[in-house]
Amino acid sequence: MKFTRFQRQSRMNRYELFDTASGEAWPLLRPGDTCWRVAAAERIAFLVDGAAYFRAVKAAMKKARKSIMIMAWDFHTRTRLEPDRPDPDFADEIGALLNQLAAQRPGLDIRVLKWGMPLPMAITFPRWPIPVLQLFNGKGVEYRIDRAHPNGASHHQKIVVIDDAIAFCGGSDFCVDRWDTPEHRADNALRRTPEGRKLPARHDIMIAVDGEAARAFGELTRRRWFRASGTRLEVPRVTSDPWPSELQPIHVPIRLGIARTMPALKNDPEVREAERLCLAMIKRARRCLYLETQYFACPILGEALVKRLEEEGGPEIVLICSARAPSYFDRLAMDPVRNQLIERLRAADHHGRFRAYAPVASDGVPIIVHSKIVVADDCALRIGSSNMNNRSMGFDTECDLCLSADLAHNTDEIVAIIRGFRNRLIGEHLAAKPETVAAQHENFGSLIAAMDALNPECGRRLVPVEGYRVSILDPLFTSMQLLDPISSTDSWRPWRRLSGEKWQPKYA
Repeated sequence: MKFTRFQRQSRMNRYELFDTASGEAWPLLRPGDTCWRVAAAERIAFLVDGAAYFRAVKAAMKKARKSIMIMAWDFHTRTRLEPDRPDPDFADEIGALLNQLAAQRPGLDIRVLKWGMPLPMAITFPRWPIPVLQLFNGKGVEYRIDRAHPNGASHHQKIVVIDDAIAFCGGSDFCVDRWDTPEHRADNALRRTPEGRKLPARHDIMIAVDGEAARAFGELTRRRWFRASGTRLEVPRVTSDPWPSELQPIHVPIRLGIARTMPALKNDPEVREAERLCLAMIKRARRCLYLETQYFACPILGEALVKRLEEEGGPEIVLICSARAPSYFDRLAMDPVRNQLIERLRAADHHGRFRAYAPVASDGVPIIVHSKIVVADDCALRIGSSNMNNRSMGFDTECDLCLSADLAHNTDEIVAIIRGFRNRLIGEHLAAKPETVAAQHENFGSLIAAMDALNPECGRRLVPVEGYRVSILDPLFTSMQLLDPISSTDSWRPWRRLSGEKWQPKYA
């Protein structure tokens, strides 16, 4: 079935995909296909960069009455949540804060589920389980290492649920290197490890939701806890509103799609909702695709983008990623493939509709891009833990949240929210106000032209992503996608990835 038409239905007030042969409407969010389920929220809030997220999640935890559930790829007990604002009543390091809350509220159930890193990787992370368990032991906080995944896969979801009344989802963990502000100041003395080592600037995104959506995240985290521990948790029975008083929400009734990636394991089937959602968003865009990702190393998604660039009237595509991965392991595994995909896209860009940028701070030092978002036109926005690499599409455990005008009766409000958020992100990268970005976009009629016009020659700005050679093994990594499996079926059989058929996008 080929989708070739994108229009608004005035009677139903929806943005939908249409099959021109049958005239049948196909919304973006389809439970069991492009998402797990669709759930309502009355309040949402975008949390851009670590300082905003840590402040909001600490405030919500201080209001918790029944439960705090933390699902994490990594968890550092000495992560400071508000280094810029002393709190005389509550501890600021996440480990001490959880212990304090458990001591003050004996009925508060606090659980942390962290991925069990394999030994070679864990050696490079100075947070061994034993000291963490000693910190929490007998103090009311249950800390568990998650090993319920295929060999080589990771639990990559980043979710916090409090009283089933507010949930946070996105790209950030509780780690000492996650805190930063949107200014990404080169001289920010607060961006340091507990030992005082200076840390690079980092860009990240989380989203907060309430209502039915928060309850759905609660169910998801309890399922994950059972899968990892074998213990079933009760649904918290409490009437509370832990929404932080300082966190200004967007008060718009909205239905949100929750999309997952789950590898096949024992009796659990593989789930690839995040991949289906991302492909559907690429397919449906008519004017612009705006992408921010830590890793861009998935040929399936890359080829889908190439097909859009080859179309005569296809959308503009803007990719924001780090100039290079921050660790040698990631540079070896991800950057050679990324460089090849970007060159493939540039070669297919006969109409001048593609840009690949990396943000830099005021001193010219690259900013680490850790966010994971996709924006299709002004009609759909995906925020979550999924990168644009193979692992996130079928091998690791991921969770994304999608706002779409598909199911909305207040379509114009949703479109304005998505457009405003995208302009806010672009403004951050270019040291410009969101309204300036909007005005330039309106003036040029092109997002790329607007960004080019606003991009300064020095200071905080965007620079083109340049390819570079990591090692003599680059051809091997690009051909076999070493360390980046498509699914559990090829995780230890990289030669299977040589088949060109696997890279053909199968649109949702």
